[in-house]
Order: sequence, then C-alpha cells, then structure tokens
Amino acid sequence: MNWDDLRLFLAVARSGQILGASRALGLNHATLSRRVSALEEALGTRLLVRRTNGCELTAEGEIFLAAAERMETEMLSAQGLAGRVDTAVAGTVRIGAPDGFGVSFLAPRLGRLTARFPALRIQLVPVPRSFSLSQREADIAITLERPEQGRLVSSKLTDYTLGLYASRAYLDAHGTPATVDDLRAHRRIGYVEDLIFTASLNFTAEVMRNWDAAFEISSATGQTEAVRSGAGIGILHDYIARQHPELVRLLPEKAIRRSYWTTWHESARELVRVRTVIDFLEELVAQERAIFA
Repeated sequence: MNWDDLRLFLAVARSGQILGASRALGLNHATLSRRVSALEEALGTRLLVRRTNGCELTAEGEIFLAAAERMETEMLSAQGLAGRVDTAVAGTVRIGAPDGFGVSFLAPRLGRLTARFPALRIQLVPVPRSFSLSQREADIAITLERPEQGRLVSSKLTDYTLGLYASRAYLDAHGTPATVDDLRAHRRIGYVEDLIFTASLNFTAEVMRNWDAAFEISSATGQTEAVRSGAGIGILHDYIARQHPELVRLLPEKAIRRSYWTTWHESARELVRVRTVIDFLEELVAQERAIFA
C-alpha cells in the first residue's frame, strides 16, 4: 500500500468531497477519484459512498480513517526525527474560534503574523460553533472547554470574564437595576438556547434563574451590538465590552469566569506552520493578558 494513497484518502475523508479535496491538493478531480477507487480495490472494501453533493464514509471507511490517521501521526513523527518535516513557515493554517474572540481579538492582530511570515496563509473562521479537528475543519481551534476525548492536544490560552452590561441610553430610558431581582423588570438579551454548542455558553443561570431573554442572538458579537443599540441588558465579554464607552457594567459582583483553550490534532504536532501559529497565539495573549483580567 502506498502512503500517498492514504494521504489522498485522508484529504477526501476530511473534506467530505472529492472535488474539494482535489482543489486543496492541486490534483485533477478524475485522477483523485481513480486513486481512491484503486485504494478501495486494493483493500477489497468500499470506503466511501459517493453522492452528487459529496462523499460519506462507510462503516469500513470510518475504521480505515482511524487507522490512516494513526499512520499519518507516525509518519509525521518519523519525519520529524529525520529532520524532514516542513522547515519553512509556509502554507495554509486554518483557525476556528468563537466569534467574540475571533472577531474582536484575533482578526485585528493576525496581520502581524502574516507580515512576519509572508509565505504563511491564515484562514480565520470566527463562528459560534464547534470545529472537528479530526475532520480537518480547522488546523487549530480555540475552544471554551478542554476536550476530553479524541487524539487532541490542548493548552490553556487564557482565562476571561463576562458581566452584565447595558447602554447608557437604555439606562437613561429604563433605569439602572440595583439587584438581580430588578433585572426581571428589564428586557434581557441572550443566546438562542437550542443553538448553544457548548455548556460553557449556558451561563445565564449563574446570574439568575429563568433568564427568559426577549431577544436571542446566536453570536457574542451580535449580542454586543444589540446591547450597544439599547435593545436591553446582556451578559457580555468584559474584554469586548470595555472597548465601547457607551456600555455600562452593571452589578459588578456578578462576574462569570471562563477560559479559552488552544486545541489541535496530535497529527499536526510536527508541522512547523501549525506550531508557529500556536506559538504566536500564546505570545499574543501573553503580551495583552491584562485586557482579559
């Protein structure tokens, strides 16, 4: 069996499309399809179900994917020991991040990294969802919890806090709540409950039971903009809210604490471009840690 065939299979399995994988690999679509078919023939089993809108792994494909990823990890490790892993900081690294951290913190700062390494291409995906590192939806994910399962490596990036905020205009019109009970008389902003993708975002109960938001928004940046507009009171990231002088911190004793983790698949451990980005993220947060306090 040819290692290159395994590499091609991994690309298709992670992309979910032969066309998407062929583009990423710079390989002709028909050639890639033939190579995967030849791999299936050599193994004597079907790995993929091909559909018009993509591919799905068969049960045998799922088993083979796990084995192929183990082989990939061993290959990268062997190349690292032999000094043959990519030594230039070049290529593409995709970062998946929560939208608040991705838009408000990373987006204005990642240009420093691409300026430092002109051959490095960064893809930032700041959306309110989780990312599958095993399926290569991202090379690095900023997560709100430390993953407990899978072949993943994590390190804590930083702690941060959230608190209650309203705009000055809203408070002038509706008064300032002095207690948690007073919040019941105000319009409240929160997450769309059935779209909360991690338990760490379910923090309204730490302020009051039955938050019962009148206005639900599925992103942290969207909630910030709604609070700024005077739509109501929301629980916002302190490091984001402090950027907006029109926002007022309410009930300061009600502080919610969370953490960001940098997480990546163990098979990427030896990739210089990925390691460089991880090191840059840690350096960046260390330099500006005060804003998260």
